[in-house]
This record gives sequence, C-alpha cells and structure tokens, in this order.
Amino acid sequence: MMKRYIFPLLLGVVGCAILISLGIWQVQRLGWKEAMLAEISAKIEGQPQALPPEGTDTKPLKYEPVTVSGRTTGQEILVLSGQKGVGAGYRVVDAFQTDKGRKILLDRGFIPEGEKGTDRPATDLTVTGNLHWPEEADSYTPKPDAKSGIWFARDVPAMAAKLGTEPILIVARTVQGAAQGITPVPVTITGIPNDHLGYAITWFLLAIVWAGMTIFLLWRIRRQQA
Repeated sequence: MMKRYIFPLLLGVVGCAILISLGIWQVQRLGWKEAMLAEISAKIEGQPQALPPEGTDTKPLKYEPVTVSGRTTGQEILVLSGQKGVGAGYRVVDAFQTDKGRKILLDRGFIPEGEKGTDRPATDLTVTGNLHWPEEADSYTPKPDAKSGIWFARDVPAMAAKLGTEPILIVARTVQGAAQGITPVPVTITGIPNDHLGYAITWFLLAIVWAGMTIFLLWRIRRQQA
C-alpha cells in the first residue's frame, strides 16, 4: 500500500529541492550583482583622470572618469532618444578636438526633438565625464537614416569612422562652457538590469506550489484507498 506513495512523494521532494536550489542560486547571484553594481558606481564617481594615451583600448576602461578640455567641431551625430518628462529627442555626439590635438567622440547629452535643427557652432568646453562603450546596437538595430542623418544607437567604432575620430567616447557629466541647449545625461548604473530578486521569488513560489500539488496528490491517493 505504501508503494503508491513512494513515486509522488519522491517526485515532490526532488522537484522542491530543484526549485529551492534555483532560488538560492538566484539569491547568490543577487549578492554578486549588487557587489558588481557598487563597484561600477564607485568607479563612475571616482576621481577624474586625464584621457588615456592615444592608441589605448578604452573598452576595458568602461566607466572610468576623465576630464578633457578642447573645442567642439560642429560635426555631430544625433542619436534617437527620449527623456522622462520631456519626450522624444536626441543624444548629441560631437567630434571633439582636445587641447592636445586629439579628436574623440563626446556625448554632450540630450536635446528635445524641436531643437534638432538648431545651429550648434564650434565652442570651447571643459568636460568631466566617463569613458563608455554602450552596447545598444544589435542585428535588429536599423542602420542610420541616410536622409535625416538620425542614428538609432550609439556604436562607437561606426560613429568614430563617420566623424573621423579615435574610437573613444566620453559621456559628459559636467560641462564648463556654452551648453548650447544640451543637457548632459551622465553614465549611471540605472540601465544595468538586476532582476535576480524577482527570479529568486519566482523559484521559491514555484517550490511552494509544487509542494502544495504534492500534498494534494498524496491526499487524493489516500482518499482513493479509504
């Protein structure tokens, strides 16, 4: 008679164990992710340094704070974007000539859609910001619109090739000089997903449901034997 209980009980125990272990794994991943985000946040807000030497691969230096002085060139790329409370608009990525003669990419920030046609001539700026390699472009990202010149993602190598700069992008945090209606959009950790708590809760809830279904099945077996 007890043999009828063995398989559903074993299935229930094994299933609950697997689901609980997945939940615990996600809790561990949550701790790892929070530590990583804290490290990135500390790097973003660190002491600004000079721009790395020419030829340096800045991809591993993502989020490093830097300060540069120089002059915008008037050559810019507008990347389709949006801002809460403002609406649609564009990120302005400028070709920036440093005081030392280097030409790099500078993400100056956001402009509303209506400011697209505003003239932004060359101007002197001192910028504090962060090196960045945004991973926004994939196989589904449309190519830049040839007619309007609008881009749909920040692609560092492609933008550098278009504007004739080094493949280095600085995202402005603070700007000294003529803002020209552009609002800086600093690099933050808010765009980095951290869904591990939600995943953990889901696995634990599934374990509870699985345990409940197991208990119900055992109750049904007992009723049938009564």
